[in-house]
Amino acid sequence: MTTTETIIKMIFDRWNGALKNWDNLLNSLSDEALQNEIAPGKNRGVYLLGHLIAVHDDMMILLGMGEKMYPELNEPFIKSADKVVTEIPSTAELRLMWVNQCEILKQKFNGLNAEYWFEKHTAVSAEDFAKEPHRNKLNIILTRTTHLTYHTGQLALLK
Repeated sequence: MTTTETIIKMIFDRWNGALKNWDNLLNSLSDEALQNEIAPGKNRGVYLLGHLIAVHDDMMILLGMGEKMYPELNEPFIKSADKVVTEIPSTAELRLMWVNQCEILKQKFNGLNAEYWFEKHTAVSAEDFAKEPHRNKLNIILTRTTHLTYHTGQLALLK
């Protein structure tokens, strides 16, 4: 295994570990528990779930893998704070969206070559990428892993 392949494996091992940690925690909480705020006046668990789906949906575009699967989640879970938008999908619907999205992302990630991950993502210009080659697709996975881990820590407060 080359150094590049080792780095990619390390990042994806962490990504998959973070997904597993989130899933284990999410599956340990009832739909009713997810309606609770993580702290008084803070986001509810259901909002965190919808937010992660919406953010991971953006990866489809950032990584050049197609369109968002759930564009309707952008308004209530990225552009708006919790409880601002009153009509959101049910917790059961969000759970299904999460599982489906994770499976689709996994399928898309499998089999990609190392060079793919070091290409620029779609939110950076070619000019900026030439100056900052770390703004690549692999860095999107790294930042989303950190984001997922952060929200897993928040969700744990509902236990």
